[in-house]
Amino acid sequence: MQSAFDSLKQLTLSIQPLSDEEWDAFSKLWKPFSAKRKEVITSAGEKEKYLYFVVEGVQRVYYFDEQHREATLVFTYAPSFGGVLDALMLQQPSRYSYETLTASVFLRASYHDLQTLMKSQHSFELLIRQGITGALTGVLERLVELQCFSTEERFRRLLQRSPHILQLVPHKYLANYLGMDATNFSKLMNKVKMD
Repeated sequence: MQSAFDSLKQLTLSIQPLSDEEWDAFSKLWKPFSAKRKEVITSAGEKEKYLYFVVEGVQRVYYFDEQHREATLVFTYAPSFGGVLDALMLQQPSRYSYETLTASVFLRASYHDLQTLMKSQHSFELLIRQGITGALTGVLERLVELQCFSTEERFRRLLQRSPHILQLVPHKYLANYLGMDATNFSKLMNKVKMD
């Protein structure tokens, strides 16, 4: 588990420098947690209780409506933070679900513990704000892609951003993420590989 804390430290310090004392206080918030494949960790309608740090596995945040339409919004995998961030920070019922696609190992910190630490020292509030701003930047880039780019352009951008994702995430979820059906995704994959 030490390597998990080393990865957490490396990612955390890349977002916001912390002193050794600050890192020690922050690292004490995190507890090991694991989940099986296809396990919903946070369901729509629940409050998000934890911020997750992904040690192993692949997860997704998705939306599912009354008409049985599903939209995959984001994938998380090591080393990254995960969970339904808006529901966590607002402490409101989530509109989205957080699900493991593979067996997954995490470190997780409770909202209450994070809030207590953020109130005690400005550097932790800055860390969380920087992390959320980075996540927002990714969401805004994705909105531009969905509204302005063709399906093929979205696919190419995804491969530029995360070339390893084809090996990590089942293709049906990638197709859903890109807003296309799985058959067209397979055709597009074959076409792009030939280029």
